[in-house]
Amino acid sequence: MYTESRFTPIVLIALCLAIAGCAGLPNPTPEVIKHAVEVTRVVEAEVAITSEPLADAGPGPSTGGSTEPNDQAYGDMFFEGYGVNPFIDTEDDHLSTFAVDVDTGSYTVMRRYVNDGHLPPDESVRVEEYVNYFEQAYAPPEEGDGAFAIHLEGAPSLYGGERYYLARVGLKGYEMPEKERPDAVLTFVIDVSGSMARENRLGLVKRTLRLLIEQLRPTDQIGLVVYGSRGRSIMEPTPIAEGNAILDGIDRLQPGGSTNAEEGLVIAYRMASRAFDPEAINRVILCSDGVANVGRTGPDSITEQIKQHAKEGIYLTTVGFGMGNYNDVLMEQLADSGDGFYAYVDTMAEAERVFVHDLPSSLQVIARDAKIQVDFNPDVVSRYRLLGYENRDVADEDFRNDEVDAGEIGPGHSVTALYELKFHREIDEAEPAMTVHARYEDPETEEVTEVMRAIAKGDFAPSFEETSARFQLTAIVAEYAEILRDSYWAQDSSLGGVAMEAQRIAEYLPHDAEVAEFAELAQRAASLSE
Repeated sequence: MYTESRFTPIVLIALCLAIAGCAGLPNPTPEVIKHAVEVTRVVEAEVAITSEPLADAGPGPSTGGSTEPNDQAYGDMFFEGYGVNPFIDTEDDHLSTFAVDVDTGSYTVMRRYVNDGHLPPDESVRVEEYVNYFEQAYAPPEEGDGAFAIHLEGAPSLYGGERYYLARVGLKGYEMPEKERPDAVLTFVIDVSGSMARENRLGLVKRTLRLLIEQLRPTDQIGLVVYGSRGRSIMEPTPIAEGNAILDGIDRLQPGGSTNAEEGLVIAYRMASRAFDPEAINRVILCSDGVANVGRTGPDSITEQIKQHAKEGIYLTTVGFGMGNYNDVLMEQLADSGDGFYAYVDTMAEAERVFVHDLPSSLQVIARDAKIQVDFNPDVVSRYRLLGYENRDVADEDFRNDEVDAGEIGPGHSVTALYELKFHREIDEAEPAMTVHARYEDPETEEVTEVMRAIAKGDFAPSFEETSARFQLTAIVAEYAEILRDSYWAQDSSLGGVAMEAQRIAEYLPHDAEVAEFAELAQRAASLSE
């Protein structure tokens, strides 16, 4: 058993020098002494990984984990703004192309900010992740109709002026019963650096893993890799049937040291490759606050390796923890490279949503490199704007280039995109206004499929209030995100107005706890903005 030493690294080295002097040995050079100090510091930090577990005290109140400069809510937060899509005249460009996105991290980061009494930074807001957080109640495809169904709905916009309309493009993946899910080989790579001690982040990770283990089958497997100043393998993939060994490995994790995310991921992928099962789900799951300060620290350092492993069938999921000293950019971009998704866990309820309720769609992939291209009819639509997906843009000419990386969809996953558009004054309302093409690759057969569906102006609802409740919810959530990111196109809206609409729609969907929570968040955000 490891017992914490009462001696600092400097004291230990001084003792060694004294012993050496008594023995008549030559004095070491200053360079040797400096190296010895660094080594002992690393060992002191890393040995904590195998020490006895600390009692989990729960997430605890947030202090942000760092000094908060310039009145910011939290220090050392890393986000990247991607701008706001403009309106485009169809006579200039009638095609809109983007990769699908099922990430939700941006929404739960906002929830953490608002629950802590702050509005989120505008650069943290990705509209599509707010929208895709919510259930849309789309019908799955009929058997034999491919990986997903396309759903289209439109109506006059509640926002943006009386001549503007809103169109919702939805994809719904086919459902898969749990009993039909292949076995899973999951390699967890867990950040155990010193920053994971803040807010007991590592404690939340450990409770999340325990929750996941309860949902897995005896034949599923879990491997463990950790990284602090160095990465190391803790446990090769082990069947859930040997749960006590897995739980023991998890319980013994302790935070300490710097953050060498690159080395941890490299070791995890090596482990996943050795355990690769072509008949199973193979996935690496990174649990971290996203901060890397040892080794190569940017997402580009191992991007190509991650992409290659994804092509071979080992996908990456990134799950973020903590606030203050948190890198949203790294977590999102790594997941994109690994053909996976990015989630942010701020509560045990969110951990349950990601690892219990959404488990089948979180693990498996039924459509790879999924892209959407919307063809607007210039005779019907005069201009359009895509809400969100700014960092998912795909060149129009690359829609049918199957070498271009795009997004992935799991069983039961839904993906939603919203367009604001304006019609010409005099049109044939029966003529298609927009035709949606969706293209994807089957991960098992590598066969590429393209499906399409169109909607005419005459198919739009006469008024916003006559659309489905989920359509209205989506519009309200998108406007909320647009206001939070200070979009030019939402300058005439207010958080107070959105909060009122959110409360109204929550009454239409009384059994949806996430919608009720959104109404509360919108009201709280409105109060914070006053």
